Amino acid sequence: MTKLYENFKTWKDVRMKKFKLYEYVEKLSKNDLIVTSNVEKNRDVVINKVCYNSNDVEKDTLFVCKGVKFKEEYLKDAIVSGAIAYISETKYNVDIPCILVSDIQKALAIVSKMYFNNPTDILNMIGITGTKGKSTTAYYIKSILDSYMKEVDGTDTAILSSINNYDGKTSVESVLTTQESYEIEKYARNAVESNLKNLVMEVSSQALKKNRVYGITYDEAVFLNISEDHISNIEHPDFNDYFESKLKIFNQSKVACVNLNMDNIENLLKVLDYAKNSEKIITFGTTRNADVFAYNIEKKGLHTSFKVKTPYFNNKILLTMPGLFNIENALAAIAVSVAMKIPYKNIYEGLKVARSSGRMELYTNKDKKIIAIVDYAHNKLSFEKLYESTIKEYPDRKIVTVFGCPGGHAIIRRRDLGVLSGLNSDITYLTAEDPGMEKTEDICEEIAGYVKKVGGKYKIIEDRGEAIKTAIMENPDSVILITGKGNETRQKIGTTYVKCLTDVQYAKNALKEYDRIYINTQNAKKKVVKK
Repeated sequence: MTKLYENFKTWKDVRMKKFKLYEYVEKLSKNDLIVTSNVEKNRDVVINKVCYNSNDVEKDTLFVCKGVKFKEEYLKDAIVSGAIAYISETKYNVDIPCILVSDIQKALAIVSKMYFNNPTDILNMIGITGTKGKSTTAYYIKSILDSYMKEVDGTDTAILSSINNYDGKTSVESVLTTQESYEIEKYARNAVESNLKNLVMEVSSQALKKNRVYGITYDEAVFLNISEDHISNIEHPDFNDYFESKLKIFNQSKVACVNLNMDNIENLLKVLDYAKNSEKIITFGTTRNADVFAYNIEKKGLHTSFKVKTPYFNNKILLTMPGLFNIENALAAIAVSVAMKIPYKNIYEGLKVARSSGRMELYTNKDKKIIAIVDYAHNKLSFEKLYESTIKEYPDRKIVTVFGCPGGHAIIRRRDLGVLSGLNSDITYLTAEDPGMEKTEDICEEIAGYVKKVGGKYKIIEDRGEAIKTAIMENPDSVILITGKGNETRQKIGTTYVKCLTDVQYAKNALKEYDRIYINTQNAKKKVVKK
């Protein structure tokens, strides 16, 4: 953590420096992004703001024209509001200087970083990629760092995740797993101004492929696992493209933390080979050849304990967050902590109290006949791990699953999740899960075809709250797995986000209703018999 304390004292007291238009051009030129430019007219104008949304334009703005749906009218609106130059891959018929670039996403990343005065270079940046476990690992790391930094200077840790974004000034529910480069730098700037030292973030395959994290150097980068996901005509055309996109994180990382417990040895070898692009590799897993490995794993109730051996200590770890698969996520967090030389006591304390909202949240009714587990599991690998853990932990219980699939992307999930639920659930309840421009009924029918194909039972209930309620009311002595939405408060329907209750709230309400109808009725009958 040397870099943090070398630079921070001077940083926090300095106002954000503003740059002239020609300086942005020079920066883009140094990154070999300039095709042509004609900024002579306004080259010495001090840029007051950089943005890519015409609604955010102010006087003397450098406007970035990005997006496949971008229209010339957006640029004209920006000019009216004060834009004095624009960056684009296309030249438009407007009377302000144009900076024509070869890659608009890279250009946005470069000018955003410059505009916010390079905050991601100041912070200790931790990036996490993989198909499953990114959010939980991020919150494990945050909890460890919060424990440590509380002792150092009383601050906490910034986080950008698929659940929530926190930067010391703001805390908001996420829409994307990884934000646009502009938002990342904005959050990082807020974190620096809030005196924070660390930022941990999920890094999606799309963010790496589309250069949302271009120009960021990760002091520690985690590669958790890999399995087919996000395969569609608007995301990744095939698994190789998805995999290769994930691997790009090692082109911009100092320390690579790699999970040795990957199911496919060929995939693991490929990850380890790419990780050589980093300055250092730290491996983790439940195998003894890992740098950070777990052994003597024990489960007691909802808690899991294990011993962990690292280059610096060999001691006990306690996880109070349910799910045996979380051991790997905890080991990833420990590997990052080892790279940062965080003391064992902070690692232990951080993992003991760590929580990830909407991840493996467990609720029961009064007589514990029903166990409802709310989790964000939404792809093949996360479903596999969830069923594996549930079957081990609740061997005598029926398994009921409530889920849906999003509209417009990740189409492969409909097959994968339908098959897995059909094979592992006594009954599946299919419902809405951000259908977007598609009909919920059509998505559910497609999934149902795969459930049926493997001999599974299912019901389609489009209203998500009703689906959760029905699953709970109809299935005593069961584990009800409610997946996909966690603590999200919105459903994407059409092109807008509609407010809704969280899966946690739906589950709690349904469990109360079950107790009111069945347990109270039973108690009343007992009283009558006694009389």
